[in-house]
Amino acid sequence: MSKIFEREKPIVGITHGDINGIGYEVIIKTLMDNRVCELCTPVVYGSAKIAAFHRKALNIANFSFNMILEAEEANPKRPNMIDCVDEELRVDLGKPSPSAGQAAFQALEKAVEDLLAERVDVLVTAPINKKNIVGEHFRFPGHTEYLAMKAGSDKSLMLMVAGDLRVGVATGHVPLAKVAGLLTPELIAGKLALIDRSLREDFNIGKGRIAVLGLNPHASDEGTIGDEEARVIEPGIELARRKGILAVGPFGADGFFGSGAYRQFDAVLAMYHDQGLVPFKALVSVDGNGVNFTAGLPFVRTSPAHGTAYEIAGQDKASPDSLREAIYLACDIARNRARHLALEANALPLGDHS
Repeated sequence: MSKIFEREKPIVGITHGDINGIGYEVIIKTLMDNRVCELCTPVVYGSAKIAAFHRKALNIANFSFNMILEAEEANPKRPNMIDCVDEELRVDLGKPSPSAGQAAFQALEKAVEDLLAERVDVLVTAPINKKNIVGEHFRFPGHTEYLAMKAGSDKSLMLMVAGDLRVGVATGHVPLAKVAGLLTPELIAGKLALIDRSLREDFNIGKGRIAVLGLNPHASDEGTIGDEEARVIEPGIELARRKGILAVGPFGADGFFGSGAYRQFDAVLAMYHDQGLVPFKALVSVDGNGVNFTAGLPFVRTSPAHGTAYEIAGQDKASPDSLREAIYLACDIARNRARHLALEANALPLGDHS
């Protein structure tokens, strides 16, 4: 992060994700847009051979990667690529395979290594198949948990972003049956603190208003449908308010989104994955520009808000809009963080370098 102002443009590390899905299609389509290379220097962690396979499948002839060995060699005017996987790897469009999962992990591992070493400024991850990638070195339910481990952090938050709509989840990739048991006032207050910090440092929103959803239908209807709202969620909101966080709720999720009340807030905290992501994806599906941002980490990581889409892989039907927005958002957040750090450093009293 500290090097972003030292470069002409931020260097964006992009992992190729699952090679049998739409990852390469959306990456190539995105990087064919010259505006992307005007904004940043893209470095794709993947395979030249696999990229060539996808270009052929998509009948794309007027595009190529600048092959490099290390991120420092990246050409700021070209889409760059670092080979990370076995040249003999087979692409089987639309079909999950263990070898595709291994290839996804190899690219991710190399990209994160360069991210932590500040050879790249931000990380953008193409979609993976969570089942295929699991193995000896990756025993996580998704990118978010793996990246938190690599960062040495126990505080992270999945935050879905599309313009002014930002939806976070208190519990991430966990079975629905376990959600109620995982919720505590401290957990909710902690997630609200992460959102509040992200609004300030990542989005330049000084005093953000955060809506909190209930767990039960109609936020329990004053205790007639469950007691988690009164017993867990309201105390969590109160803990956050004591720290100066402007949190409001709990709201019944259906009415909150159905009435358009979300427009009155800078962010929303849902209690579980689908409670937040279903309305988010429904609301942004027209434009298809949603982004998955991992808040709370010491580095910036974004991803398109869609999966591997095996059913359309290789058919030239995938839109690059979400990946493009993920790149733009990652660059914006990195710059916002750098400015925030610079302002904090300048605000220190003379002689205070703590």
